Amino acid sequence: MGEVGVAQVDGTVSQQQRREQIRQDVLAHGHVRIEQLVEEHGVSGMTIHRDLDLLERQGWLRKIRGGATSTPGSLLARSVGARRSDAADAKARIARHALRHITSGQVVAIDDSTSGLAVAELLAPAAPLTVVTNFLPVINLLSGQDGLHVIGLGGDYHPGFDAFLGLHAADMADTLRSDVLLLSTTAVVDGHCLHRSQETVQVKRALMRTAATRVLLADHSKFERRAVHELAPLTDFDLVIVDADTPPAVVEGLRGRGVAVEIAEA
Repeated sequence: MGEVGVAQVDGTVSQQQRREQIRQDVLAHGHVRIEQLVEEHGVSGMTIHRDLDLLERQGWLRKIRGGATSTPGSLLARSVGARRSDAADAKARIARHALRHITSGQVVAIDDSTSGLAVAELLAPAAPLTVVTNFLPVINLLSGQDGLHVIGLGGDYHPGFDAFLGLHAADMADTLRSDVLLLSTTAVVDGHCLHRSQETVQVKRALMRTAATRVLLADHSKFERRAVHELAPLTDFDLVIVDADTPPAVVEGLRGRGVAVEIAEA
């Protein structure tokens, strides 16, 4: 029985690695061919079809005859390391500002964003805190730190986001109440938060439903992008924190829509 269990785990890891490599190939080259993937990964054509079907459902690619191509939205999603480097200084300023809205003893929810991760890196002095998150880098960062109790949301692990997503994660989020939710998004367009992944939206919405205070972390780059899936209107947030590089016209437009905005200056 034990040997079967190990084989199943090894098979799952191999499957995840193969799908992640296919996803990276599509992002890098814009397209892949099934016969090429069969040769590279040493699996059957039916297995590759199943991989592409899953990646298509997740929004990473679009299947075509004989292969798959990238989607416009997929180009917005990259590795955690790459996302952390985008507007890194702005995210750091926003994170320091966000700490003003966190007090010891609270339950703080953090989504699978690198903006939220920037806040997590600063949480230790605010302990004791309970942190609820579906983002593996936050779980790894905070686990074992004195005064920080971490609750990880289980679900389907998505290597591209390094997070647990899907129905199971959303269901668990619905059972937990937080005092403050720190959340970000792919893009902000016409007063609405948009994201490239429906699975991510599902969990973010669940976290929003159960938070007493909802704080959106939105650096200036979010207002220059586009995405497919609507998360929520900005008016669903109690506060939106932007950085000082956000154009004044954008800030005025948000306030004109009735959105509470604070600017992280330092």
